[in-house]
Amino acid sequence: MLRWAYDRTIALANRRHASTWLAAVAFAESSFFPIPPDVLLLPMALADRRRVWILATICTLASVAGGILGYAIGYYLFEIVGNAIIEFYGLTEEFSAFQATFLAYGAWIVALKGLTPVPYKLVTIAAGVATLDLQTFVIASIVARGMRFYMLALLLDRYGAPMRDFIERRLGLVTLGLVAFVVGGFFVIKIF
Repeated sequence: MLRWAYDRTIALANRRHASTWLAAVAFAESSFFPIPPDVLLLPMALADRRRVWILATICTLASVAGGILGYAIGYYLFEIVGNAIIEFYGLTEEFSAFQATFLAYGAWIVALKGLTPVPYKLVTIAAGVATLDLQTFVIASIVARGMRFYMLALLLDRYGAPMRDFIERRLGLVTLGLVAFVVGGFFVIKIF
């Protein structure tokens, strides 16, 4: 089943609307969706490494745009929508502590957390709740998300063929690693 899903994803990565789906996932992940765009970016880049820089740009721009939506949720709709998202992930107490820290270190938190497996939607919503300057938020988001996706693009551009071979030979291990990465982001939030 895992092999079928991988082969299907690689096949779909070359389809005409794949970039649109990548943008949609990157946008949604920055404000409410739990799955990071890396799960689409990786197979799409492996399917056609010539497009890796375009794909990283799509992820960066869509992620920042989605981050602005997350900021708006925190700023305008926290009591109605933002709080429900935080409760859905079971992070109410952690969010309160995170918000207090946000008041002190705002832009640095956006920049640093945007590079980590910490769910970016928590950062964007917290920025809105803390009323971080929107321009500062956008600049920090562009830097952080750009660094994250362009670093991945650099690795895929440079080591794409060996990475694809490694992934195809050890698909179960790689899948486990990706799941651990996503779950690890939530675990990091629970600890801090």
